[in-house]
Amino acid sequence: MKHTKFIAAVVAVGALIGATGTYAKPWFGGKGGHGPRISFEEMDSNGDGQITKSEMEGLRAARFAEADADGDGQLTLGEMEAAAQARAKTRAAKMLERMDANNDGSLSLEELPKPRRMGKMFDRVDANDDGAISKEEFETAQAKFRDRRGAGHKSRDGAHGNETEQN
Repeated sequence: MKHTKFIAAVVAVGALIGATGTYAKPWFGGKGGHGPRISFEEMDSNGDGQITKSEMEGLRAARFAEADADGDGQLTLGEMEAAAQARAKTRAAKMLERMDANNDGSLSLEELPKPRRMGKMFDRVDANDDGAISKEEFETAQAKFRDRRGAGHKSRDGAHGNETEQN
């Protein structure tokens, strides 16, 4: 029973994080490639069968203008939250439509996709094989993930991903 609640919590948190992060990188679906996809036709605004840098910039500008509710050329936290909420609502509706096997307008735990690699991931993080993940094991796994994912990439603050943080 505890595992069922844990899985449900992981799925719910993952869905929320994915839904709110989609505004960050609009054409490729947000961080990690998840989120709404933009079709070739949407990006090819002049319909000539090619996407130019200008068209990509135009899409970026259009997304910005859509979020800039008061038209002042600046995005406030409220405008960004509103844009993220609108995208999250759309994404949630599509998710419900796709996963609602019995068409009752809601999702049961059985209708949610089963995590494919959670068992393997848990076993890797549980370094001492005691059936539980300690804070130390969790932090070690996070550091390994950051090192593997961030090697050579710049973070938002401009630092390289393989540099360690100073506390």
